[in-house]
Amino acid sequence: MAGTLILEVIVVLLAFPIVAKIGGGLSWGSGLFLGLLTLAFIVLSGMCARPWALPTILALQVVLIVGGLYHWSLTAIGVIFLCVWAYIAYIRRDVARRIELGLLPSQRMN
Repeated sequence: MAGTLILEVIVVLLAFPIVAKIGGGLSWGSGLFLGLLTLAFIVLSGMCARPWALPTILALQVVLIVGGLYHWSLTAIGVIFLCVWAYIAYIRRDVARRIELGLLPSQRMN
């Protein structure tokens, strides 16, 4: 999960020049928005083991989608990463269920 967050940080940082050149320009609002979002992702990358981390990350994806008010590319990034994080949440839930039921190969006695 931390690696995915760092990948998202890189992609959001690459959105700075897009908003600056193609969008309406990098205003203090859009710069502050992207900067704080990037900082939040970096901080969360060190807290992925906490139980509240995944819901917080999913909420930040919604915030990133709303960032489409600055440029539509931020919405595209948010939707793509929301799909990635939804899949990660599904995998985590499935593995936890399999652990509870004892269905993992390492839990079987031969």
